[in-house]
Amino acid sequence: MRAKTPEQSKTILTDMVLPGETNPLNNLFGGELLARMDRAASIAARRHSRRIVVTASVNHVAFNRAVPLGSVVTVEAKVSRAFKTSMEVFIDVWIEDRESGDKTKANEAIYTFVAVDETGRPIAIPEITPETDLEKERFDAALRRKQLSLLLAGKIKPNDATELKALFE
Repeated sequence: MRAKTPEQSKTILTDMVLPGETNPLNNLFGGELLARMDRAASIAARRHSRRIVVTASVNHVAFNRAVPLGSVVTVEAKVSRAFKTSMEVFIDVWIEDRESGDKTKANEAIYTFVAVDETGRPIAIPEITPETDLEKERFDAALRRKQLSLLLAGKIKPNDATELKALFE
């Protein structure tokens, strides 16, 4: 199995915020944005693994900016790191200014997917080789996030969280 780059999994979904998708403040419902992010991230995970993928967790979501009615929203997802059968997908959400066309980052999220076979059993996936500085930064941080998650779940001992320990040394 040959390693792949994050760019090979890149998925971009662009859509408009419609009235039925907004809250009383005329901003996109958070749940609607989560669904859009999940769709883009699952496509990115499938492109990387070329397998059926299931959402294992939503590790982080930051609703930093409201997405108003009528906005053009772009959700961009890339696999940031692949482990044995799971992969972390980093998602950036952009809002396009109606007049200038300039894009502003509004939100971000990190999801974890697991590749499975036809019976639902986890299956091995290719590694990721980051190329850009941002991809390398996200790749390195993914291992720390995974170790933190395993530590909090009681699946590893503090001494085994080597990447986390290195932050404090």
